[in-house]
Amino acid sequence: MTVIEPTPSSASAALLSLAKARRTIYQLSPTSPVPDSQLQELVNNAALHVPSSFNTQSTRLVLLLHDEHRKLWDVVIKVFEEGLVADGTVPKEAWEGFTKPKLEGLRGGYGTVLFFEDPAHVAPMAEKFPMYKDLFAPWAQHTNAMHQYYIWLALQSVGLAANLQHYNPLIDEAVAKGWSLPSEWKLVAQMVFGTAAGEAKEKAFKPLEERVRVFGAKE
Repeated sequence: MTVIEPTPSSASAALLSLAKARRTIYQLSPTSPVPDSQLQELVNNAALHVPSSFNTQSTRLVLLLHDEHRKLWDVVIKVFEEGLVADGTVPKEAWEGFTKPKLEGLRGGYGTVLFFEDPAHVAPMAEKFPMYKDLFAPWAQHTNAMHQYYIWLALQSVGLAANLQHYNPLIDEAVAKGWSLPSEWKLVAQMVFGTAAGEAKEKAFKPLEERVRVFGAKE
């Protein structure tokens, strides 16, 4: 069979279509239209091909599927129950009425991607280039965000929906211990995914003229 490579116009249209379709979906089912091997390849491609400042390659990715995914959200629930709820930081009513159901919903997905930054690959660059020493940390966060967006679009491209969570630093220690990860890795975000079982909320857009300015365009 002859494979026809997409033209630049069709490729850009496909990318734009994915970007438009990508939304936060909280209602997820524990199913996937693609095999786990394809999900692993998707994450591997993000690690290989998403750029980083000065090529530091400081982002670390952990893919949790099936029981390991559910284990993560059991850990999060336990951290809340034994810590923030027990000491009154999170009122019991708020826990029972909102936070716990939300976490149980996240547990009901198919998998989670954990996004980390390894400072061991950032600090030496700050020493080597002192002019930019205060910028390497935020640049690392930019790199991490690009990994998040790449993977979110890639999940969308194979028929999966996702949402992005930030339960760090509450769960950092428990996650590092639970999966024998280096304690120096800094957890940045958790992306939960699965087959969409609900719709995204309506999204409001601020006026483009407030957000975009163009200079020098001829047509």
